[in-house]
Amino acid sequence: MKRKVEAFDYAGLICKALSKGVLLTTRSGDRVNTMTIGWGKIGIEWGKPVFIAYVRESRYTKQLLEGSGEFTVNVPLTDDHREILGYCGTRSGRDTDKIRDKGLTIVDSDVVSAPGIVQFPLTLECRVIYRQEQDICQMPQDVIDRFYPPFGEKKAPDMHTAFYGEIVNAYLIEQD
Repeated sequence: MKRKVEAFDYAGLICKALSKGVLLTTRSGDRVNTMTIGWGKIGIEWGKPVFIAYVRESRYTKQLLEGSGEFTVNVPLTDDHREILGYCGTRSGRDTDKIRDKGLTIVDSDVVSAPGIVQFPLTLECRVIYRQEQDICQMPQDVIDRFYPPFGEKKAPDMHTAFYGEIVNAYLIEQD
């Protein structure tokens, strides 16, 4: 059962949870994938409620997000999900089904195609309204050194794209 909520009533909880990790879930066609994110923002952009998620170029989630233009943000209400967050932050959906592997229970969303996750009951349904690739030339050197070291065969930094998702629905998944 889902209980509709006002996303901004939970903004503080969402921001605190981000420091430990929340899940970002996508669906494109028949593929559902979830990944741990630790960076994000909730706020108002162009008069709309938004969640901004940062996804690295190399991530499978980015490919799915570009295919669907929709995602959910799945926030835990307790601190006992470290193992799930660790797993979903270190495995690629290209190689494994993280939802199956960790026994996560998905529920259909009301507005977007990406599902909610029962074990992470605070759910924001988001539709991408803007995306912006991060520009390394505009970043301070200490940020580049810490977060964007040379990566892969080309030894280029693995940059983020900011996905601005209009929050089109928010709810708590309540178990019977």
